[in-house]
Amino acid sequence: MFIPFHDDNPTRRTPVVTLGLIAVNVVALVWLGRLPPLKRELVVVRQGFVPARVAQLLQPEPRTLEIPIGRVRPTPFAPVVVVPLRPVAREVALSLLTCMFLHGGWMHLIGNMWFLWLFGNNVEDRLGPLLFSLLYLLGGLVASATHWAMDPRSVVPVIGASGAVAAVLGAYAITWPHARVRTLVFLFIFITVIELPAVLVLGVWFLGQLLAGQRALAGEAAESVAWWAHVGGFLAGLALMPLLRAVAPAQPPLRARLVEENQEDGLGDIF
Repeated sequence: MFIPFHDDNPTRRTPVVTLGLIAVNVVALVWLGRLPPLKRELVVVRQGFVPARVAQLLQPEPRTLEIPIGRVRPTPFAPVVVVPLRPVAREVALSLLTCMFLHGGWMHLIGNMWFLWLFGNNVEDRLGPLLFSLLYLLGGLVASATHWAMDPRSVVPVIGASGAVAAVLGAYAITWPHARVRTLVFLFIFITVIELPAVLVLGVWFLGQLLAGQRALAGEAAESVAWWAHVGGFLAGLALMPLLRAVAPAQPPLRARLVEENQEDGLGDIF
């Protein structure tokens, strides 16, 4: 097991969109956590992405979802609320957006936001705020579409920014494959820090999602995790980044940019 915590890849400007996304996700989780349990579950159902609702649009049929009251998992004795899944195109389309900003708990949120901060600042720096926002949202949509394609009749609500964040990881991997990433590595009882190329760190992560997705299809991995959304988001980032990078204004090398700024400030060449 390993956890990346720093990349030696400097940026030129403050990642305002990345910081804004983190803030919005934190506020959304705080708001969600303050709701009564039943209302919280209803928000997840209505604002989370439920693949079966897309299937209803294509072939209308009544579907429902049972929500246990006051329990994490349903039991034979737990009272439930039966929620109808309505095939309303506007609600389904909106859930594709809102599901990216809801999380199931602090660990879920921290994991996603950590990867977004670690790799998103460089991607935003290269693309600029507008194109980075487009990458993030399109990546999240492709991620949800991939999850739907793999299990279109699922009634389990999908929430979390992981699909959109996976697109950011794919964009980083194809742009800075040789960037050095400091990684905390756990080897049984030993813990060490090593520097690894980004393509290795992110490639291992992607392979793990792909294998888990295959195991989920075989019923051998947790179905509560949208593994295929991660796969789809990552591939979307790989495909979208070269296109968006071609449109984005070119940035001078960081060293040259710093020299130019220092000369404009009358500091001369200090390198």
